[in-house]
Amino acid sequence: MTPDLDRQEALQSLPVSRETVGDLDLYVEALQRWQKIKNLVAPSTLSQIWSRHIADSAQLLPLLGDARTVVDFGSGAGFPGMVLAIANKAVPGFRVHLVESNGRKASFLREVARITHAPATVHAMRIEDFVSNWQGRADLVTARALASLPELLDYSAELLKTGARALFLKGQDVEQELTQATKYWNIQAQLIPSLTDSAGRIVSINTATKHPDE
Repeated sequence: MTPDLDRQEALQSLPVSRETVGDLDLYVEALQRWQKIKNLVAPSTLSQIWSRHIADSAQLLPLLGDARTVVDFGSGAGFPGMVLAIANKAVPGFRVHLVESNGRKASFLREVARITHAPATVHAMRIEDFVSNWQGRADLVTARALASLPELLDYSAELLKTGARALFLKGQDVEQELTQATKYWNIQAQLIPSLTDSAGRIVSINTATKHPDE
């Protein structure tokens, strides 16, 4: 599939405005420029940026509810966090905190936020350091292709304690990861089929508390 056809097909499923599409075009163009020297995404996915990355991230949009403060762990090239920020630019009070320890990727994210005017704040630090220094209250935690579900829950624990929900984009091993996580956590979760990957699932977590003996 050509990049143009990939974009065309992906846009048919994206619940976004024409202005947002323009901003996403700026995002993709920047990614393609930076990719030549930064290796932001797997080279094998470059011809399918819209379906593999943009649309995959955008499928979280209908699941955000009334969330206004989103924390995106291990943002990488900005998926899903930057896509969510760009798509919600017109929503009053909406902001995504992108946590990325890789300095080069953090610089890229700041550039995208600048050219798109997205409501995004980039934190160039380890997730553990971000959480320990976080002074606000998050409504939602997101992550994609970052770590196993038990690890993601460990990262998110402090934010979940204060009322945040979580939306984690996971692959075909999600059932096994959920089983492993329940050994240590009491979880109120829902598995939502991915719209872009027949084997993938979105793990929607309303509450998660560590077992008393952990």
